[in-house]
Parts: sequence; structure tokens; C-alpha cells
Amino acid sequence: MTPRIVYLATADARGHLMRAQLLVHALRQAGAEVEVLTTSTAGQTFLAGFGIASTILSQHYAVQFDTRQNMLRAATNRNVAHYMFHPARMLRDIVRLQRSLRGAQLLVNDSFHPAVLFMGALPFWRRKVVHVYGVSLRQALVANFDGPHPGLFSRLFRRVVDWQIDTARACFEHDFAYALAEQDGRPHQRLPTPVALAALLDGANLRGAAIYLNPHFRDPRLADALCAGIADAGLTAHRVGEGYAQRDGWTGVDADWPSRAASARVIVSAPGMAALSIALVYGRPIVLVLTDQPEQVSNAARATQLGIAHRVVTWRGDAADFRRQVAQAVTALQPDSQVLPTVAAGRIQAQARVDAWTGRLLALCSGVAA
Repeated sequence: MTPRIVYLATADARGHLMRAQLLVHALRQAGAEVEVLTTSTAGQTFLAGFGIASTILSQHYAVQFDTRQNMLRAATNRNVAHYMFHPARMLRDIVRLQRSLRGAQLLVNDSFHPAVLFMGALPFWRRKVVHVYGVSLRQALVANFDGPHPGLFSRLFRRVVDWQIDTARACFEHDFAYALAEQDGRPHQRLPTPVALAALLDGANLRGAAIYLNPHFRDPRLADALCAGIADAGLTAHRVGEGYAQRDGWTGVDADWPSRAASARVIVSAPGMAALSIALVYGRPIVLVLTDQPEQVSNAARATQLGIAHRVVTWRGDAADFRRQVAQAVTALQPDSQVLPTVAAGRIQAQARVDAWTGRLLALCSGVAA
């Protein structure tokens, strides 16, 4: 029987969608049928840039950010509450997902969509639900109300969310630095974040920086100061960011960005799992643009603990200060980037990561009635 999988990738950040396109391509090459759902028109367009057609589940659920990728907690909590308790929103999406699940063995939830969290806790659906999430994202989710609502409410929220996640058929917890062999035992499985196979580009790329900023970065002063700081350090830059797609020198979506990053003198990105995974697998130094996003703050701290060649820069509203931070960070990292990137060795690691995910997901399809 042909395995059939429904893959829901939230479009709050492009790391979920990048992971989805990598795994969907690999699963289809292995013979599986995969239906892809996402949560915004922009996310649908992003996936299309990688050759993945998708359907929008609904656009009512979304994490809220400002123009510098700082998470707006109150606005996010209001949005989630409206989504969950409005009768035409989460309930409608559950009905839509139930239809998609007919004939499917798995529903992959990447990452923490409320409708699938609810479905994964109920006996009828949970045998098909698989949650995919970064370890830092789960920590940020369960700690969401620790600050504004400490005490009984925050403890209850933690317990409910943990129960919803742990009751599902399986959980794939990923991290940029996990080893392939790491496991916590069923239903929890620990896997390294999937990484794209980079192509070996010519040596000219070693003179430049590879920038990726996700769509929540839209402040033009930040972009200008970032590019000026890189130029001050003597490097050119390949610039990718949907929030700056209309600005000269920038492109919105670049399917070849992983290859450019693997061959760059330095990577510049927020500390998401995908960017840190590319830096680690392909041995590239990285400048981390740190914002008020809980899981990325945790990722930056992990990069320090693991000894990844990196520097952290923070936007505080002062363009001249940010420009200096960037120039100093890039200059400090350049001595670590003289050695040619080991793209060939990195490709082996990247393929092993994708193969591990594909094998685990296909194994879960076995024995599950459609």
C-alpha cells in the first residue's frame, strides 16, 4: 500500500516551510503520497518556489511580530484565543483536516498548530498525529504564560500543552546539534534538524556574506545598517528576505540560498534552527541577528555552548550602533572562514539527516489503517 501523509507546515517562520519542502520531496522520492497544507498565502508562495504545491488550511492562526522580528506576545495570545474559541475557525479547520485524513496514515504537525494539538489528544485521531518541533520552540510554548500569568494558570497551561503533545502517536523533537543516534524512546524521537544538500559553488562566493532574514524583518533602517556594516568589513553580500523583496539588491525567495550559505565567507541570519544547522553542517561562521523571540534566544545560547563560530548582534533602534556591531562581528569571524568550506562532507551529513527523517516517518505509516 502506498503511504499517504498529510503535512501541515505553519507559515509563522520559513524554517517550518523549508523543513517541509525538504521532507516532502524526500518522501515523494521514496514513493509516498504527500498532501501539503500551510497557513498563509505568503507561505504557499514560498513553498511554490521550491516546487511544492500546497493548500491553505486557514489564515486565522498566526504568531504576531513587529517589523524587527520581535514577538508580540499579547497580540499573539489574543489571536490564538480568537482562533480557538471562534466557532468558524478552529472547529472548521478540524473538519477540513478530518476530510484530508481519510485514506491517510499520518498527519504531520509542523509546528504546534492548535487544531492538530487538539486532534492529537483525542483517541479517534491521535493514532495518526505526529508532532514535529524544535526543542527550543516547545520550551518557549510551555513557558508562554510564566511571565504575565505566573502561578496556577501557567502551571495548568504547561500541563495541558504537554499532555496534548505527548498523547499523540509520535513526537519528532529536532535540534541543530542533535546526533543521528539520539533517541528518547517512543513516542519521542530526537533527530537533527534537516538540512538542504548544498551545491558546490565557485570560489567567488568565498568573498561574500550570505544573508537570510525571514519575512518578519521589514524595518528598512535595519536592512540598510546591516548591509553597510558588512560592506565596512570588506565583504559583498547576497541578500534574501521576503520583507525586503522590493528593495534594491534584495530577493524575496532563493531556492539556492543554502548553497550560497555553504560557500560564503560568513552567514548572516536570525538564530533559527535552519540557519544554525547549515552553519554547523557546512562549517560556516555565522552572525546571529538576535531579536525578542524566545526560542531563538535559546538557540543563540546553545550555539555558544557548542562552540559554533558566531557573533551576536542586536538591533536597539540605533542604525550607527548596529552598523558598528555588524562590521565588528563580520571582521572578527573572517579569520575563522579562511579554510575552504567542506561542502562535500557537509552534503553527506545533510543527506544522512534527511534520510533519517524519511525513514522514521515512513516506518510510522506501517501498520496504521488509512
